Amino acid sequence: MNVGIVWFRRDLRLADNPAWAAATATCDRVMAVFVVDPQLWDSCHARRRAVLAGNLRSLDDALAARGGRLWVGRGEPVEMLAELIRRAGARAVFANRDVSPYAARRDGAADARLPMRWTDGCFVHAPGSVRSRTGTGYTVFTPYFRAWSTLPPEPWPGSGSAEVAADSGAGVPAADAPPLETGEEAAVRRLDAFADRADRYAEERDRPDLDITSKLSVDLKWGTISPRRVVEALAGESPGRAAFVRQVAWRDFWAQIMAARPETVSTALRSEYRAIRWRHDPEGFEAWKNGRTGYPLVDAGMRQLRDEGWIHNRVRMVVASFLVKDLLVDWRLGERHMRRLLLDGDVAQNVGNWQWTAGTGADAAPYFRIFNPVRQSQRFDPAGDYIRRWVHELAGFSSREIHTPWTLGPLELAARAPGYPMPIVDHAQARNRTLAAFEAARQQWAGE
Repeated sequence: MNVGIVWFRRDLRLADNPAWAAATATCDRVMAVFVVDPQLWDSCHARRRAVLAGNLRSLDDALAARGGRLWVGRGEPVEMLAELIRRAGARAVFANRDVSPYAARRDGAADARLPMRWTDGCFVHAPGSVRSRTGTGYTVFTPYFRAWSTLPPEPWPGSGSAEVAADSGAGVPAADAPPLETGEEAAVRRLDAFADRADRYAEERDRPDLDITSKLSVDLKWGTISPRRVVEALAGESPGRAAFVRQVAWRDFWAQIMAARPETVSTALRSEYRAIRWRHDPEGFEAWKNGRTGYPLVDAGMRQLRDEGWIHNRVRMVVASFLVKDLLVDWRLGERHMRRLLLDGDVAQNVGNWQWTAGTGADAAPYFRIFNPVRQSQRFDPAGDYIRRWVHELAGFSSREIHTPWTLGPLELAARAPGYPMPIVDHAQARNRTLAAFEAARQQWAGE
């Protein structure tokens, strides 16, 4: 009997999954496998473990409907797969490629020891497939997006009728109840719900108080829905739908940069900014993490991250800009903190967006784009409803007062919002300090 193993990682679905389809179409019997890697499981936040476990249970249910089970083990993935191949007599291991430096090392080890059959099921266009006319990759999004939009997708195989093994191994690991519905069916419901309001996305996507976002980022992170299915479902002529598809293209863009430049996980993509003199400010970093900077929109976002493991996209940019451009704290500290807590924390996306905001990465705009946290607050949360939801000390403040509560003076602020801090930094002064630091790094690089 021709036996194959499907190694699930961040593609926890059966529909529109080329690794699963290739295995079930070419093998008589398929073993569905997920290996819990202690290095990843033990280091991530409990909420992330809960989402992963929930998605694994849903995948196991889907396999049970086909007469099989998801085999789950804990250990070093390549070692465990080698043992499974020996025991099952499998001829091939089918898996979808990933792009993080850790994934590249793991998958390189798998290539060296196992009969791997790789497919690309995590992105609309596989990293490296969108290239310029001269055959090079892109480091600026706009020309990448033009090429991405006109490139026809590579065909994916259809699923076959292979028998599915019913061994469940050690079973899905215990975890807390997930903070959202998990699994493929829940992802499809979120997509359908968002499709009904997607036409408004362009006008309202930057408003955290309205929160028209799709919430599909968690599903795309864990692969409970394919990005191709999302793009197909939201295709259309409206500006809102076009704006959302553009966001999916950004996801592919960051993945192709990470695949080509894995060192950017810890090194500035733009070499002229590798010598920035970041400030050592542990107190400021702790205030930022705990939502106690004195800037209400920043504090609301960081409290939402702490309590929910998610932040609205506009607010992500604001809080990241505050850490890097107001406090002049190394972007890598913020990236690692946020990636650990985010339910949708993804290495390529998180690193790419942090470097974009920091001005050290793939961005056509100059480094002196610095978000003003007050103006961002007034523009995108005009009534202060998002702030009130997360900064309870300011719940009784008016829409005019809530964006700059410190202007009331320290005594009145203490009386009306006991415990809420005055701003830990003056934005105008901090902006000048940051511009000087970036310019000094540029001059040092130019003189080398």
